[in-house]
Amino acid sequence: MAQEIEARLVSMGIELPEPAAPVASYVGFVRHGDLVFVSGQLPFVAGKLVKTGLLGQEVTVEEGATQAKICAINLLAQVKQACDGDLGRVERCVRLGGFVASTPSFADHPKVINGASDFIAEVFGEKGAHARAAVGVAALPLNACVEVEGLFAIR
Repeated sequence: MAQEIEARLVSMGIELPEPAAPVASYVGFVRHGDLVFVSGQLPFVAGKLVKTGLLGQEVTVEEGATQAKICAINLLAQVKQACDGDLGRVERCVRLGGFVASTPSFADHPKVINGASDFIAEVFGEKGAHARAAVGVAALPLNACVEVEGLFAIR
């Protein structure tokens, strides 16, 4: 299964980065029994935020969805580290939580977080089907436009 997931990532043109270091007082993930709780991941590419600002103002839905996918890529980097480098240990993505920095009138939060959800489903197939929240917020750390956290069951 690990080789299958890695091959799928390669076919998608995805190379998982080194897990991002926390930007405050927390850890990137916590393993508890057969669960991995991954802290909120920002859309860092090579250590930098590519897009910042608010949805409904500086950031389009499409750009936000792309940034949510980047968050999910960074989420998987944390999961891979939690699984000692073996993504084949993932039994299921249980839940994603998505946060969208947006204007008060913006209402397409689910479309933005679909960028993360669709990516996880593409990588894991049926094991990628998950519960989810997509929440609008006034601001995110470092002026990021999206943040995604996750809960994964592993073996």
